[in-house]
Amino acid sequence: MSKVSIVGAYNSKFGNFAKKNKETGEVTDTASLYDLLVEAGRGALTDAGVEAKEVDGVWVGSCAPGLFANQEHLAAFATEIDPAGLRFKSMTRCEDACASGSVALYDALYALEAGRAKVALVVGVEKMNLLDTKGVTHALATCSYWPEEGARALSFPCLFAEYAKGYATRYGLGGDALARMLATVSALCYRNGLDNPLAHFGKGGPSDKLGLTTAEAILALPPEKNPLIADPLKLHDCSLVTDGAAAVVLMRTEDAKGKRAVEIAGIGHTNERMALSQRENMHELIAGKEAVRRAFAEAGITIADVDLAEVHDCFTINQLLTTEALGLSKDGQAGHDYLAGRFGREDRCAVNLSGGLKAKGHPVGATGTSMHALLYKQLVGDPIGAAPAKAPQVGVTFNVGGSAATNCVTVLRRRS
Repeated sequence: MSKVSIVGAYNSKFGNFAKKNKETGEVTDTASLYDLLVEAGRGALTDAGVEAKEVDGVWVGSCAPGLFANQEHLAAFATEIDPAGLRFKSMTRCEDACASGSVALYDALYALEAGRAKVALVVGVEKMNLLDTKGVTHALATCSYWPEEGARALSFPCLFAEYAKGYATRYGLGGDALARMLATVSALCYRNGLDNPLAHFGKGGPSDKLGLTTAEAILALPPEKNPLIADPLKLHDCSLVTDGAAAVVLMRTEDAKGKRAVEIAGIGHTNERMALSQRENMHELIAGKEAVRRAFAEAGITIADVDLAEVHDCFTINQLLTTEALGLSKDGQAGHDYLAGRFGREDRCAVNLSGGLKAKGHPVGATGTSMHALLYKQLVGDPIGAAPAKAPQVGVTFNVGGSAATNCVTVLRRRS
């Protein structure tokens, strides 16, 4: 078990915070990268009851701010969260594609465990919507193995489509059967997202207006409303291009008395070979399973102890893969379990009560931090959005980077 706890958290509203003039092409930024970073940092400090001057260091997770918003050297701007309190403090940006936020948290945890810091602020942030679709696709493609994938126009939908095809082949699933499984995952996330006031696709959003809360409704969409993106993945199998930020405050557990503390009971951080061409198979997350094993071993738990999980549904197929890697379903069984109605808020272990990346949104560098922030809120009894039927004691985050080249699994445990 680590010796570090989360003592406060904040999640901004997620969404598209850029207005685009269709006639002129001019883009107006309505919530900037800088605004989001400062909002999340200040919010987490307030929630923790910690003053900025008490913070020993700030770690910022952000995937590609230079490409998305023309801003490298982003960590230094975290001083603006509280210039009087944070000036002269150490600040570091961490990048690990979509896992940047989790890796930033892990690096802060290591500093606390090493005794180099007593209080750490971790902020995840991404501003994606200043770019058009082509620009976003290019920025994200730089997180793939460029020589074989990005340079050959193999976008991330294409890469995860390979997992979908590999999974279907391995387990003998026809196209209609797989499509229904994936639509069931989307519908679950859309339903949960309707209860999350911070979600990109929440109440009043496209999924709500179109009534996409059942697999049947998604499968019935005409091709222009749910076009094929990368066979067999369609539009509603893909996560959102989102702006947003989240932050957590970490303290050494021994110093967290009197705080609403949630222990970081175990972590697993593993990497797979980056190029898909070098991977052993395309039907399971082998490195992800090892990350789960390490996190659970450190925490001294089994999957039977887990009450809720936030998993990385960048594409619906990855929700099946992460569900199986956690051990919530046997290999090849997750799709059938979702079809049977498992993993809702009444289930033994609820999955993606936030709405997941599919509905909450996916501001890539902020995603891992958001998973931790929202699970923290669940575990301290202050849920944002849907809550499980029974008060949770143990939660798990499963955040991946790139095409699951990076795998980050965290066990969070409520302190009694």
